[in-house]
Amino acid sequence: MRSIHVSALAACITLACAPAFAAGKDDDKPKWDVQAAHGPTRVVKFSTDEGTWIDLDVSPDGRSIVFDLLGDLYLLPIEGGSAKRISSGPAWDVQPRFSPDGREIAFTSDRGGGNNLWRMSLDGGKPAQVSKEDFRLLNNPAWTPDGQYIIGRKHFTGERSLGAGELWMYHRSGGAGLQLTKQKNDQQDLGEPAVSPDGRYVYYSEDVSPGPFFQYNKNPHDVIYAIKRLDRQTGETTTIVGTPGGAVRPQPSPDGKSLAFVKRVREKSVLHVVDLDSGDVRPLWDGLSHDMQEAWAIFGPYANFAWTPDSASLVIWAQGKLWRVDADKGTPTQIPFDATVEQTVTEPLRFEQVLEQGTFAPKMIRDVATSPDGRSLVFHAVGQLWTKALPNGAPSRLTSEAGAFEYQPAFSPDGRKLLHTTWSDEAQGAIVERDLASGQVRKLTPKPGFYYGPRYSPDGSRIVYAKTAGGSITGNLNSGETGIYLVGANGGEPRRIAKSGGNPQFSADGQRVYFLTGDGLKKKLQSVGIAGEEPRDVFDLKYVDFVSLSPDGKWVAFTELFNAYVAPLPQTGASIELSKDTKAIPVTRVSKDVGSYLHWSADSKSLHWMVGRDYHTRDLKDAFAFVPGAPKELPQPGSGKGIDVGLSLPMDRPADTFAFTGARIVTMKDSGSGREAVIERGTLVVEGDTIKAVGADGSVAIPPGAKVVDVAGKTIVPGYVDAHAHANHFFGGVVPQANWAYYANLSFGITTMHDPSATPCSPKPNWSRPATSSARACSRPVRSCTAPTATSRS
Repeated sequence: MRSIHVSALAACITLACAPAFAAGKDDDKPKWDVQAAHGPTRVVKFSTDEGTWIDLDVSPDGRSIVFDLLGDLYLLPIEGGSAKRISSGPAWDVQPRFSPDGREIAFTSDRGGGNNLWRMSLDGGKPAQVSKEDFRLLNNPAWTPDGQYIIGRKHFTGERSLGAGELWMYHRSGGAGLQLTKQKNDQQDLGEPAVSPDGRYVYYSEDVSPGPFFQYNKNPHDVIYAIKRLDRQTGETTTIVGTPGGAVRPQPSPDGKSLAFVKRVREKSVLHVVDLDSGDVRPLWDGLSHDMQEAWAIFGPYANFAWTPDSASLVIWAQGKLWRVDADKGTPTQIPFDATVEQTVTEPLRFEQVLEQGTFAPKMIRDVATSPDGRSLVFHAVGQLWTKALPNGAPSRLTSEAGAFEYQPAFSPDGRKLLHTTWSDEAQGAIVERDLASGQVRKLTPKPGFYYGPRYSPDGSRIVYAKTAGGSITGNLNSGETGIYLVGANGGEPRRIAKSGGNPQFSADGQRVYFLTGDGLKKKLQSVGIAGEEPRDVFDLKYVDFVSLSPDGKWVAFTELFNAYVAPLPQTGASIELSKDTKAIPVTRVSKDVGSYLHWSADSKSLHWMVGRDYHTRDLKDAFAFVPGAPKELPQPGSGKGIDVGLSLPMDRPADTFAFTGARIVTMKDSGSGREAVIERGTLVVEGDTIKAVGADGSVAIPPGAKVVDVAGKTIVPGYVDAHAHANHFFGGVVPQANWAYYANLSFGITTMHDPSATPCSPKPNWSRPATSSARACSRPVRSCTAPTATSRS
């Protein structure tokens, strides 16, 4: 066995969840303390005369600068010199601002568990928390001139983790705060508040680019951000600067006559000043570091800076240093400083990763179906369907066909037949029915396309399925006439009963079809009669992303934030909001960590789901105390031991031998010393999946039968490992046999990747999107791919 060690920095987030009717409580868990040690630690200490992204402020008397450095706050004489650290510890303290009387500093800190507004006295003492948000966190404090209120940017997220901001005002003593501005959507940010000397106006920057969609790398030479001004007397909002190159980080002068800001001019970020009376804008200094207008900048597109009290100069961070810039001539003068950094850091987590040899155990088990008699399991792995006798049978291929991927099995009510979908890049998708005794196969779909979720009616006489559009990873050929379709089990012409939707399933009497529709945080479970009557809303869904109704129609199981839940299925004649937190009906969690591929037993008495390669089952009597036969004490969610599917397969190992000759080879030998060994004309031998030899031409023996490739004039480097890749995993539905995104990455030398933002690997399409839409982006379990470990680069 070969083994490697992988290092990771751990970020810890505390989530407090108490689902209704759940067994067990989290009340006894210790409260999270940011300042406490979480694992082995060590002290790192050094001195520095520079820093990255330093937020600062100038004291009202003009004698001192306060700035942040690596999450601590420092005081520095305005002339420069040795900086004195005034806050320390694991908490991340940033964005300091002097109070109007100069006695206190407001700052952003996560010392309470998440970013909030805090204040502390320059004379020492315990910092006081001003805002106490535990979800909509705050940053960028700005005092009102009377010293009684602090304005900050409150962070709002939707489906994405980055989100947008609003301005809120808090009394210095605390409280729930008062809203000053309202976010216009989840994508376009607003922040960087600054208050005018008379206290009447609040200046801020706002993303005014076309929206509300997400976009990487916006055009900074157009207008991304504009500076706006809120009148606290009238509530009126006015745009102050909104011209090409944008405008961020507004800072009004103490005399109230000018406003400094940062603007993009060609490739440079430039400090500007606008005369608030005439509107005259002039550039002051083009020596700033690059601003962050193109991307999300939750803490602001540029670091905080400040005027001197006489309005004659500005003090700002740039190029790692602190600078005093003349407000008339724009002449910069460096303010030298040295700061002692002392941080207690947690040792990184290290896990040994075993690289399997010869055979491997697939961990991504998908599309699971349990037979009506509960004796067998059918599941998807490595592109094919497999069957396993429960509990301890050895898995085997369900089919002997080659050339197509197989997905989404569904048993007939009598267990004699099985529906499933197929996909090949050449023939596209289809739905087939397989007789499990004879092996006879019948194709049900007359045309190629994108087909999902076939299910039998309770009496086995009908079949329902969804037809959707393709996407960027598969193309959109044959994407028309999407919707929910009904067809007789004995054949006939499919009939569309709904124009959109997915995950169809029959009602207990077989007279209606339930299906999911919508997208993102606005989803519904609807039903339609088999004659195609108008759809009815059944459930309003926000975070719920999958719903499974019990065969007897009395229960509803669903997944929300990856876990599985179950509740009685009420009938009120109106739509009901369904979530894990609902109090209207009893809801309980059945899974411990994750509840993938949730489905019912045929008798509606048990739920089945997957956790990786483990198959789990839980009876309803173990979920609710009111179900007949329930034990006196209900077991904890997911406490039962799962059944390993037991699948082990040979690894795909090439057998060819290649010798690449005449290449410039970057060996990576001694790379840590800065004297990396490079062979200017060398030979590299690859045998199967292993680099067997590297050396200068003539010094390496080329094995007999090797395929010799002359790569003179090219450079061979080790394959790149992309630890944060986005290889077109933002899609639902089938995975193409030849994934062009992987080939494209491989052609650029990327042989291993980790995508932290991949969609679920189940073939669940974006049924609400037309064929021309881009797939939705979301944060999901990761997918990785690997390829050979060397690549040729010209």
